[in-house]
Amino acid sequence: MRKDRKRSQREDSSSSSTTIIDRNHHKKHHHNNSSPPIPPTGKPSSSAFVSYLEIPNLNPKLKLLCEIIANTPSLSVEKVLDDTGIRVSQEDVEEVLKLSYGSPGPAVKFFRWSGIQLRDRHSPYAWNLVVDLLGKNKLFDAMWDAIKSMRKEGLLSLATFASVFSSYVGADRVDEAIMTFEVMDQYGCRRDTVALNSLISAICREGKTVKAREFLRVARELVRLDADTYAILLEGWENEGDAASARQTFAQMMSDIGWDPKNVPAYDSFLTTLVKAPDGMVEVLRFLEMMKDRGCHPGVKFFKVALEECVRTGDGRSAKLLWETMIRINGLRPDTQMYNSVIALHGYLNDSDLAIRLLDEMVFNGAFPDSQSYSILLRFLIKKKRVRDASPVFAEMVKNEFVPDHEICSSAVKMYMDHGDTYMAIKVWKFMIENYKSDLEETGNTLVMGLREINRVPEAVKYAEDMIDRGIKLNSSTLSLLKQSLSKVGKGFLYDELLRKWKTR
Repeated sequence: MRKDRKRSQREDSSSSSTTIIDRNHHKKHHHNNSSPPIPPTGKPSSSAFVSYLEIPNLNPKLKLLCEIIANTPSLSVEKVLDDTGIRVSQEDVEEVLKLSYGSPGPAVKFFRWSGIQLRDRHSPYAWNLVVDLLGKNKLFDAMWDAIKSMRKEGLLSLATFASVFSSYVGADRVDEAIMTFEVMDQYGCRRDTVALNSLISAICREGKTVKAREFLRVARELVRLDADTYAILLEGWENEGDAASARQTFAQMMSDIGWDPKNVPAYDSFLTTLVKAPDGMVEVLRFLEMMKDRGCHPGVKFFKVALEECVRTGDGRSAKLLWETMIRINGLRPDTQMYNSVIALHGYLNDSDLAIRLLDEMVFNGAFPDSQSYSILLRFLIKKKRVRDASPVFAEMVKNEFVPDHEICSSAVKMYMDHGDTYMAIKVWKFMIENYKSDLEETGNTLVMGLREINRVPEAVKYAEDMIDRGIKLNSSTLSLLKQSLSKVGKGFLYDELLRKWKTR
């Protein structure tokens, strides 16, 4: 039995941005590794960052502060802020800085102004935001002044340097990002594997994976590479579609750290890169067998991409092998989108029985059919004239409050009438007139004509009258044929009444 499936204006200068950086702070704070937000990189402009104007229901106080920063020259910001009489908290400062990347000069002046209120007790996160804000606007001298002030206060963390890596790489200054990594220990931050991975991630994220690989050839003599390092590099090759380089990196990973069941992200990216390559499916299936023998496997991301590739190429055999492999992996379950892909594939390959079985088993694997699930299957069943199979699928779809599209309904009525199932034809027609207000003429006439042809003339007249009453055009040819049938049985008066309504409409 089936079960129910239910974010200004930019005005800044390097000198105005550095004013706050030279303040002496006397209070120590706890380390905070919170990373600042990373806005889009590249040439900075006010439109490149999240603005306070994009935040619905923003606190009025925060909105006013953001408006002042966005629309006031740097030299005037502190006086305008003083005139408001507003008091701020550490959290207020953080929120305002996050929304003021497009106005770095005024934002830094706000940071100094608010520091006076907070008695120089800015949160480490706010300091990281200032470093990130300056870096993303390519104000690197001011950025380093901020970092030096943070070092004096013992506030530097990996999050600070992750921001610097991202800013330099985004400005196409990879060498400076690498130099930053090389001097981290001079600032009291460990130059370890985690820091290395943060740098490599920033480089690969900007599509510069070749440079990341080149640096790793040197860095591996100083810092240990781990599974995450290779996973980051493999994701870079995946994003760049470089299967040859992915194979080289994978081989190096096997040589360095071997097979590891926990290294799912690396396997995910590697196989996803291969499957997108020309004729990559054979190679993928071979690697999957190899992984299975070693207790390793990719994640759902790979299987989703691979199944979509099977649909694109019509490769039913590979889809079955991938599906069976995925189902056997403990804790790995296909989602609704994946089910929809394979249902579509098997329908396309005329394996409607398997497509139906997949729909039925979805709920047992924690995936619930959506409108697309039913629509895909119904289209194939109707196309193949699978009358008995289409009926329960249609009923279940409607019961679960999904609306079959107009095309499906129209095709269904025709199929049912062609196969003598007037009950389902009428049921679908009633559903159509409840859910659609136009384009009903063709289907309505099909129903009336079909009823007449099987000598169910009274019902044909009933639905013809209902069409006229609803303003659905009844064709003159349909009316003429009804006249013939009614005249034969001596009920011409019914035709006269129908004609009168038809003319009136």
